[in-house]
Amino acid sequence: MQVTIHAAKTNLSKLIELAKAGEEVVIAKGKVPVARIVPIPQTRFMIGLLKDKVEPGGPDFFESMAEEELGLWEGKD
Repeated sequence: MQVTIHAAKTNLSKLIELAKAGEEVVIAKGKVPVARIVPIPQTRFMIGLLKDKVEPGGPDFFESMAEEELGLWEGKD
């Protein structure tokens, strides 16, 4: 569906609903298309998304590093 800028201003809510329903909405200046109204995909944030999928027992980031490993991080040979 293509509408003029004036029609888009008048019917913006309806055009947004059409776009959400999958309709392609193009706004034109005269007969030249200049913009498109598209829906933004809605995703839900889920806590615990990787629960039971990641093995426990990963590295302990609070444990002290070995001296030679610490030297590598600090650029010492």
